[in-house]
Amino acid sequence: MPAPPVRPNSFARSSMTVRIALCAGETSGDQLGAGLVEALRERFPAAEFSGIGGDAMRAAGVDTWFDASELAVMGLAEVLAHLPRLLRLRKAFRQRVLDWKPDVFIGIDAPDFNLGVERWLKQRGVRTVHDVSPSVWAWREHRAAKIGESADRVLCLFPMEPPIYARHGVDAAFIGHPLADAIPLHPDRAAARTALGEPDDAPILALLPGSRLGEIRRMLPDFAEAARRLAADVPGLRVLVPAANAQCRAAIDDILGDAPAFRVVDGQAQRIMIAGDAVLLASGTAALEAMLCKRPMVVGHRIAPLTYGIVKLFGLLKSAHVSLPNVLAGETLIPELLQEDCTPDKLHAALLRWFRDVDAVAALQPRFLALHETLRRDASRQAATAVAGLLQP
Repeated sequence: MPAPPVRPNSFARSSMTVRIALCAGETSGDQLGAGLVEALRERFPAAEFSGIGGDAMRAAGVDTWFDASELAVMGLAEVLAHLPRLLRLRKAFRQRVLDWKPDVFIGIDAPDFNLGVERWLKQRGVRTVHDVSPSVWAWREHRAAKIGESADRVLCLFPMEPPIYARHGVDAAFIGHPLADAIPLHPDRAAARTALGEPDDAPILALLPGSRLGEIRRMLPDFAEAARRLAADVPGLRVLVPAANAQCRAAIDDILGDAPAFRVVDGQAQRIMIAGDAVLLASGTAALEAMLCKRPMVVGHRIAPLTYGIVKLFGLLKSAHVSLPNVLAGETLIPELLQEDCTPDKLHAALLRWFRDVDAVAALQPRFLALHETLRRDASRQAATAVAGLLQP
């Protein structure tokens, strides 16, 4: 039986001069990386940090060999067009990391890029951490074992994830979610409305069709029709629609036209959610954010029929729910209208309940607060503790 790989760089230097390599591939990962670096520096004041990151990580003191924007590629066609460059970047980056002899490598999200780098480095004796577990709780649980081949330790944002990894013999730690740290337990709706220039007493629907053009074009027409029907039942309704960027705004304006009840706002999605009486959104992190903002919501989502058929046929979706508030609660707290159920009629009816049933809205608040407190763990410091545990002599 071959000997395990030697850890040639494990505390070859003093723990005061620990070297930590990191890779973050987009804005959210860059923010996570910056918080983690600051928390690690509290433990290792003289530590050296290098790798791939953006402005936030550079401000935290990371020597970025490549910028995070070089990994920010979305969409199949775009990925294929950039694939040769990405493969060259990965090869150059992993070799530079190995030559630098870090005590640990931390891949932050971006699993398509980072897990391959982690696996290659781990095979050569470098300790590896993957920060932000892929959604193994939702589909293809067997990925957990493959992730364990890349990472010595996986950092999980949700409490249901470490037990899944444990079933596959993978070391994983629950660190909490950074959004739960950033969003107050009791958000100030009045302040949000003032900042947006909206009246304090007007009924407001926050409408979030997504931040990708394909999702906006697929979801917004039905979302907008549901909002128009809601406006007929809720006098004075204001519908606020955040646009993630100029391209999204153009697509939103094209679909909405000059409908008087709608107001498109550049960015400020979280503030709009806090200001709203209810939220209509596609599933994803936005549902978690709305929960942390303590707002009742309706989740509507559709994927391509062929994709949905494959998912159903092969049983790839393991969770009974798709939205994080319901997944975390283990029950249906908010309506999920998916595929053929995602129609203007059903979206309208589900939204109308939140505007008319005061008791139902009130019953959500303690549930959302309890879930918020579960996720509020000071994620950066928890992550630093988990990383430091691999750096013991």
